[in-house]
Amino acid sequence: MLTRFFRMVDGLSWVVVQLAHLSVVVLVVSMIYEVGARYIFNAPTVWAFDIAYMCSGALFLLGVAWTLKEDAHIRIDILRNKLPAKLAGAIEGGAYLFVLCPFFAVLTWIAFERTWRAWMKGEVEMVSPWAPLMWPFYLIIAVGLLTLTLQLASRGLQDMLGIRAPSTGDHA
Repeated sequence: MLTRFFRMVDGLSWVVVQLAHLSVVVLVVSMIYEVGARYIFNAPTVWAFDIAYMCSGALFLLGVAWTLKEDAHIRIDILRNKLPAKLAGAIEGGAYLFVLCPFFAVLTWIAFERTWRAWMKGEVEMVSPWAPLMWPFYLIIAVGLLTLTLQLASRGLQDMLGIRAPSTGDHA
């Protein structure tokens, strides 16, 4: 049963990181278009800045769970490397399960509530001349946080149960 949960979370993280890849494409294409429109045709867009910050935020939040799955986050592990592997795994798993997972679960809840409110009110970006609807961006934030929360739970359980290979810390 836990193996199915681990696979489901890893699969979800993979799907979500593909959306992060898509946000990079949208970001690059929109910035190239903006530069061309501004400097070749002297007709800047009203939406380029909004697309840039939304795609950058999406890239970060949609990629963070996959980064955790791949153990690619930067960490200072001087103390961790001196501990026995089982103890280090138990401490790290406990931190994921009992500190980070509840914290990000609350943030996820808040993000979904914010998304719902923005949808119900038709909230738009008030400082932008383009004034895009905000709920799609808030939804991306909520999905990224949900995926991270699930990946934290998966990783924490694996570490606590000692069923994940210990990290070497090398991702060069």
